[in-house]
Amino acid sequence: MSGKVTIYHNPRCTKSRQTLQLIRDAGVEPEIVEYLKSPPTTAEVDSILKKLKMEPLEAMRHKEVVYSELGLNGDTSREDAIRAMAENPILIERPIVVRGRKAIICRPPENVNNLLD
Repeated sequence: MSGKVTIYHNPRCTKSRQTLQLIRDAGVEPEIVEYLKSPPTTAEVDSILKKLKMEPLEAMRHKEVVYSELGLNGDTSREDAIRAMAENPILIERPIVVRGRKAIICRPPENVNNLLD
């Protein structure tokens, strides 16, 4: 698979740092998006979710305090969940790596190898 590799990265996250290192070890220098500093727009979140083939609640960190503060749950609409992720990027599961039309959540970090082959 060809195409630019982008990692939605949180440098404070061990899994995110490990994933970034695996990408670099494969000889690829990815575009690094520190999504907590530069949050994706609702359109970008929607695009990433489509590439992940996931619904918002599947790619959301449910244990974050803001999740319960916002009253998010299984009844939350797709649009409201995407908006919450864009406005509160801490909710976005990490790290996410995108290449072409595919994306993957790299938990465990070795999942990234499926995009690098």
